[in-house]
Amino acid sequence: MSGRNPAPRRSYGGRSAEERRAERRARLLAAGLEMFGTRGYAATSIERLCATASVSTRNFYEEFSGREELLTALHRDINERAREALAEAFEGAGDVDLAALVERAVRAFVTVTASDPRWARIAFVEVIGVSTDLERLRLGWRSQWAETLLGITREAVARGEAADRDYQLTVIAIIGAVNNLVHHWSARGQDIPLDDITAELTHLILAAITTAPRQD
Repeated sequence: MSGRNPAPRRSYGGRSAEERRAERRARLLAAGLEMFGTRGYAATSIERLCATASVSTRNFYEEFSGREELLTALHRDINERAREALAEAFEGAGDVDLAALVERAVRAFVTVTASDPRWARIAFVEVIGVSTDLERLRLGWRSQWAETLLGITREAVARGEAADRDYQLTVIAIIGAVNNLVHHWSARGQDIPLDDITAELTHLILAAITTAPRQD
């Protein structure tokens, strides 16, 4: 559900009602990014969001049913942009080896999700534990990332670059490591070069995929 009160359709100041509504929505999204990404979701009220966005409370409820829907929209946005970046990385990869493919994927993901520490905080911290619905959405995105990694491992196995085994637990561990390192890096003000973060994560993923499991 997106908003509860329909906006009037009158034209004002040379702009249509739809244009003005789109501008207000954009300002609310920007306010959510700033407030949730710095103060935190729990510490941000609707009144604070409205003041930051310079909109009325009534305008807020024309766009969102509450703070959670705004947070959900931001979380969906960052994940969709990361998915698009990965798709572009894979599309331009051609017939590269596993190491090059992983490096391209990692760089695309990190560049999008950690380009702004506010986005990283929203993507990896603020959405956790908010509600059952948002947790379901978060886990759904994690499943998509897991499937992306599993696709990489399947191709690596087919080319003889990785052992033929079950990588389900491996990719879950990788996702946790990637998310934590990206957030840690972004929260520290990006004081380590992006190339170093990309290289470290690429090494981690390659080690996990190409190292044969221990035999008990």
